[in-house]
Amino acid sequence: MPINTSPAWNALSQLANKHANDHMRDWFLADPTRVATFSESACGIHIDFSKNTITQEIFNHLIELAHTAGVEPARRAMFNGEAINFTEDRAVMHTALRHFGDEPVLVDGHDVMPEVNASRAKIKAFTDALHTGSHTGYTGKVITDVVSIGIGGSFLGPKIMTEALKPYHQHKLNVHFVANVDGCHIQDVLALRDPETTLVLMSSKSFGTQETQQNTLTAKAWFLASGAPQSAVALHFAAISSNVPAAVEFGMDPDLVFSMDDWVGGRYSLWSAIGMPIALAIGYANFEALLKGSYAMDTHFKTAPLAQNLPVILGLLGVWYRNFQDAQAHVLLPYYHYLRGFPAYVQQLDMESNGKRNTPDGSPVEYATGPVIFGSEGTNGQHSFHQLIHQGDTIIPADFILPLRVPQQNDAHHAMLASNCFGQTQALMQGKTFAQCRSALPDDMAESDKDVLAAHKVMPGNKPSNTITFAQLDPFTLGALVALYEHKVFVQGVVWDVNSFDQWGVELGKVLGNQVLDAIHSGQMHADMDSSTQALISQFREALLK
Repeated sequence: MPINTSPAWNALSQLANKHANDHMRDWFLADPTRVATFSESACGIHIDFSKNTITQEIFNHLIELAHTAGVEPARRAMFNGEAINFTEDRAVMHTALRHFGDEPVLVDGHDVMPEVNASRAKIKAFTDALHTGSHTGYTGKVITDVVSIGIGGSFLGPKIMTEALKPYHQHKLNVHFVANVDGCHIQDVLALRDPETTLVLMSSKSFGTQETQQNTLTAKAWFLASGAPQSAVALHFAAISSNVPAAVEFGMDPDLVFSMDDWVGGRYSLWSAIGMPIALAIGYANFEALLKGSYAMDTHFKTAPLAQNLPVILGLLGVWYRNFQDAQAHVLLPYYHYLRGFPAYVQQLDMESNGKRNTPDGSPVEYATGPVIFGSEGTNGQHSFHQLIHQGDTIIPADFILPLRVPQQNDAHHAMLASNCFGQTQALMQGKTFAQCRSALPDDMAESDKDVLAAHKVMPGNKPSNTITFAQLDPFTLGALVALYEHKVFVQGVVWDVNSFDQWGVELGKVLGNQVLDAIHSGQMHADMDSSTQALISQFREALLK
């Protein structure tokens, strides 16, 4: 039965109509305990979701919807290693990479934990070798800089986690990230590096990802042009890849090739050897703490009742707004400078996972699925796109994220940051009425002018938000926060009955990109190319010849 024909869905539709003209500020006035009712904590993370357009009855039916959709058996299937990525016949076991229990973790009947533990040990050994200086370059100088080359999940996760944990950097290595195939990026990064003290770390499961391969070839050419012999490549280049023969042919030492499995999707890969740059920046002990934080959230997600389950709550609130309030976007607002990249990370995680339109049998869904995810660090967004959230005619649910303490905290700065965070959530919920706006205008203003100006100042309020707080953003808490959003996306995918773990839209772009590149080099157009694409290729080729 399609989820949108279920009793729970129908009940939610009726409740959306019933409460369409209600306002949260009235609910807060009527119920002083509302914040206690709609708040939950786990793994050091506290979520106040009281500023959402929900009643207890709506919340209960959302939980019923999760039961109807089969969130619990789907969750069990994922953790049991079943092939829930059904279009590629793969298990989805990124959770195994951060598992610290004694029990085996099975994929196709095989316990993968010995391999996972061996990979962790190899990451630790290489991290320690670089940090202690026992792994040197070909001239005997210690490695001071690591250039990490990847794209998509192989780039975004490590980069953003490394930025977020800047207070935990060990200052043994400077880690730099390159993803864009635009040559300006790799050239700018390499221009400031010394080839004798630089290690290039390539992340590509196939060793053939177009952008990553080209950037790595450019780095190799730069390295050899400095006078280094071909044999030195083995000391200055390493890879995270399943294609060991290709890495060895490139010149890499097979002992410096770190593998990853098919059951790890790119956007979930930071927990694997793909996360090596994080370990190199913050040290292996802190990297392990990151894994343990995500493991704690995994355990909470597996065991907590749905009504007290943080990922389930966030996921169902998203369903409420997407399907019953016609919200087309969701905004993330981290009030912490080092977490400024987090919205981009969740953007890929969410939109690549649930930007889908078909159910398992191939039929199209009859309801909206993944929203547009965007965001920025506070307080910068308050001076730009917050205006649309406050006074626009569309609903944009928001997640406000704030550490209560920061390392080497300046109390004046952090108190001001927190006041902006909490003040924004209050303003979005309460709004400002016409009467309030009008009464604040000067007494000597003409009455008709007051009416016009007051109308422009009105903020309707009733704009939903979650406030997510934690003691401080240490590695453990960051791991838990990332896993929280991973499981939120999973819950929504189950409710919408889509495969959250394939990405055929991304794959199509790769295939066509390769065809276009061939045409740029050869001048021979592919038979399926439209006239616009052919004209653009011709224009580009003509520019190259000038």
